[in-house]
Amino acid sequence: MTRLSVIIPANNEDGWIAPCLEALLAQPADEALDGPDLGGPGTEVIVAANACTDGTVPTARGYADRFAARGWTLTVLDIERGGKLNALNEGEAAASGRALVYLDADVICRPGLLAALWAALDRPEPRYATGVIEIAPAKTWVTRRYADLWRRLPFVTAGCVGAGLFAMNRAGRGRWGEWADIISDDTFARLNFAPGEREEVPFGYVWPMVEGFAALVKVRRRQDRGVAEVREKFPELMANESHGAAGTGDKLRLLASAPLAFCVYVSVALAVRFGDGSADWTRGR
Repeated sequence: MTRLSVIIPANNEDGWIAPCLEALLAQPADEALDGPDLGGPGTEVIVAANACTDGTVPTARGYADRFAARGWTLTVLDIERGGKLNALNEGEAAASGRALVYLDADVICRPGLLAALWAALDRPEPRYATGVIEIAPAKTWVTRRYADLWRRLPFVTAGCVGAGLFAMNRAGRGRWGEWADIISDDTFARLNFAPGEREEVPFGYVWPMVEGFAALVKVRRRQDRGVAEVREKFPELMANESHGAAGTGDKLRLLASAPLAFCVYVSVALAVRFGDGSADWTRGR
């Protein structure tokens, strides 16, 4: 059995998959990642491409020789059916790792992150791990202001956010069967672990935030629906929620520390609350 399996669901990610894979190849040499394990590679990467109509699949497959030269395996699944959760199920079916890393195709792992995740998960009891989230530099003024406030939220400063990247060992993954067709897979995964079972390792990953007011509203609406869905369908998991909503004191401190960013953030939240939520959500990038 491989030590670490990195599963990357990808739907039309041709503009993002190459930097994502380059960052994995740039991980420093480490015995835990590169040493053979039970006759196989220490690390395997599985791109679960689903319903792609662009160059995601050939671009990813073009990296096979470079991964092989490192001693890792790269598997690219060309899945006809779309949907991230189905892609996760298909990726897991192909994975042999004792620990599983779930990585969005638009995320860049900082050097050292994979080895740190393995170190956190290499134990018999159920464990969840993630890295320190870093928001990619925004291109638009409104996203820069929104991100400035978002990174100050208690939910974020408390750590273990897991947006775009989270990992668990097999004992932890055994807590549920196949992935249900839900919106917020990262929230569901995090809440399957008590706070004492979760760890944020001291290595970062770069996560892009969508650009522009309209896109932020669409994504925020979907995020809110995703959290509400987990709360409604899996109420027992809410006992593991350690990230409370910002209280009045928190809001006043946020307003005082970043007034312009606060106004932008609140404007997005109000647009989500009072705007027309009937339109289907689409990715904002």
